Amino acid sequence: MILRIFALMAALGSAALPAVAEPALKQVSDVVWTQNEGWFGGFSGMEVSDDGKRAYIVSDRGRIVTAGLIRDGLDTLAAIQVLDTHPLRSPVGSVLGKPDSDAEGLAEGPDGQLYVSFENDHRVMRIDPKTGRTGVLPRSQAFKGFPDNQGLEALAVTPGGTLHAIPESSTSRTAPFSVYALERGRWRRVHRLIRRGAFVPVGADYDHEGRLYLLERSVTPLGFRSRIRRFEFQGPVPEEVTLITSLPSRFDNLEAISVWKDRFGQTRLTTISDDNFLPIQSTRMTEFIVTE
Repeated sequence: MILRIFALMAALGSAALPAVAEPALKQVSDVVWTQNEGWFGGFSGMEVSDDGKRAYIVSDRGRIVTAGLIRDGLDTLAAIQVLDTHPLRSPVGSVLGKPDSDAEGLAEGPDGQLYVSFENDHRVMRIDPKTGRTGVLPRSQAFKGFPDNQGLEALAVTPGGTLHAIPESSTSRTAPFSVYALERGRWRRVHRLIRRGAFVPVGADYDHEGRLYLLERSVTPLGFRSRIRRFEFQGPVPEEVTLITSLPSRFDNLEAISVWKDRFGQTRLTTISDDNFLPIQSTRMTEFIVTE
């Protein structure tokens, strides 16, 4: 009888404890963006302003776009408009051609400095969105070993201002993905992210708490799948949680992610798809709110 009483008390005590909900994503908008211009499409990197009303976007055909994000009273995305655009240029001002123009990642530092990463000629550079001109940053011997089309897809800046780059490839199908940091003029590996399944990194961003949001993609016969994982780096092994894993073709080909907080204090994830300049695909900006 005594054992039964203690068991009942334990059960009642457990029931009284509040349930801890796992973080997840709630989709709040999905806007198809069209523009009747030959340069439009192939978007692969994006950075949204702190108020959610402006985005810098780069394409894998060597262009940077400044876009206005039109929102309603609840900060829901309603429309997108082009404010400015330029071809990407070398540090001396010449327009970048193939294969040097394959821009993939975009990140913004606390001081407003923008950074862009490239595939094929694997490198990270500064970029001025008002002119498209790039500026030289140190290179790494480690980058030279990346496959041509599986290079520095994801770029992000920590709240403290450290630039991080993540390649789309790892040394094997089971090896972790490396996170490289530019510190004191040199790139070094600072984290390893466990590789799970067929997904590979295509975009990344940090929130104000220093948590990394990693956008990943998988290619299937039925279309692209997307996954977003969140990592915390408080110990020797990163803590991770999967926020969303999509079915094939649910969001087309998501390639970029930007994290910001709306006026209500909610963490929003803004993503954009790469249409590969194909009529059967679309450029879509999809937004989520993190629920916890």
